[in-house]
Amino acid sequence: MKFASYWHDTAPAFTGGQTGPVEGRYDVAVIGGGFTGLNAARKLAREGVRVALLEAGHVGAGGSGRNGGHLNNGIAHGYADAKTHLGDERAKRLYRAYDRSIEMIEDVIAEEGIACDFRRAGKLKLASKPSHVAGLRANQELVAKEVDPATRWLDRSELEGEIGSQSFHGAALFEKSAMMHMGRYLTGLADATKRHGVDLWENAPVTGRQKAAGGWQLDTPRGSLHADTVIAATGAYSAQVPKAPLGYFRKRIIPIASFVIATRPLSEVEVAGTMPGNRTCVNSLNIGNYFRLSPDNRLILGGRARFSARSDQKSDAVSGELLREAMTGIFPQLKKVEIDYCWGGLVGLTSDRFPRAGEADGMVYGMGYSGHGAQMSTLLGQVLADLAMGRRDTNPLDGIDWPAVPALNGKPWFLPLAGLWFSLKDRLS
Repeated sequence: MKFASYWHDTAPAFTGGQTGPVEGRYDVAVIGGGFTGLNAARKLAREGVRVALLEAGHVGAGGSGRNGGHLNNGIAHGYADAKTHLGDERAKRLYRAYDRSIEMIEDVIAEEGIACDFRRAGKLKLASKPSHVAGLRANQELVAKEVDPATRWLDRSELEGEIGSQSFHGAALFEKSAMMHMGRYLTGLADATKRHGVDLWENAPVTGRQKAAGGWQLDTPRGSLHADTVIAATGAYSAQVPKAPLGYFRKRIIPIASFVIATRPLSEVEVAGTMPGNRTCVNSLNIGNYFRLSPDNRLILGGRARFSARSDQKSDAVSGELLREAMTGIFPQLKKVEIDYCWGGLVGLTSDRFPRAGEADGMVYGMGYSGHGAQMSTLLGQVLADLAMGRRDTNPLDGIDWPAVPALNGKPWFLPLAGLWFSLKDRLS
């Protein structure tokens, strides 16, 4: 078993990074080389803007290369809840933004000729308990009525052709949802930014930022550059570089680890008995699981496993065993199937689980995807490019307040307590 991301291990590496020192003058500097930062840089460069991108590790080292591979439309914790918290019009706008972002991913793939196994698979939101059916079905019916008619409810009897498990009691099907190979999309996107003229430095963590000559000087261990505007696209990894000038976000982003396993490739018979519908799937528990097939027919299954902000080989190994138990609970027929990959990554939560994008602390920013970053980050990357160029009418999150989380400064000490609370809710629901 490899303690490595399947997406990283099975994609060509990006080799177009700058080899010399960090230096120069730019219109815009982007901090973060994941989906958000790469899409912002790509759009800016296509508009003729001189762009630098600084990545602390390698392209996609953070959440963009460490997720479960889902491009699910819809709002993470329910459209009805979004209406309650955001109001009718803003909730509709946000829901449609997820749809539009998946369309943008399709557009980028076509424009740049990226081979990444993109497919409109559809998503199943599966009821893990009989008591969950009514709420899930009511939300699906509201969504279909008000914002997305491409959804429908499947009774338990209709799941037989979708999933080879007796663990679920019905499901909402969201037909616009998709999947792709995240690593191949990352490399293709990075290649495209380079091709359009972006200067991209890997292994260049930003350790300082100060005002200089009407703009900003950004310092790294490899040198410094000047930019008129700075975009922060660091998400859950905003606290990973201790000296990084990202304190505003460390007080608002709750980093939480999510863990993933991938089996060996399944045979045709095993696929037919496990995931005949070949969709993305997520269950309805608070501490739940998400799963799909990879392009080479591995079952990729992830989840919180433990409420922790730590992801390293030791932590991933413990969580991997918990995920194996979850997998065999859902699919007992896979009990003897080997696990080839086990990895973890950080998810950037906001306290209300809605993403944020705007301008603060002298920077343009977009983050807080709360588990839905793979799909929303392409749209928000382009929104950040618009903001950097002075256009403010494309931001679906404009005007949403973002208060600091009390006593948070990058280290969420309260996660074990949250885990106990959500475990209790799952037992009692």
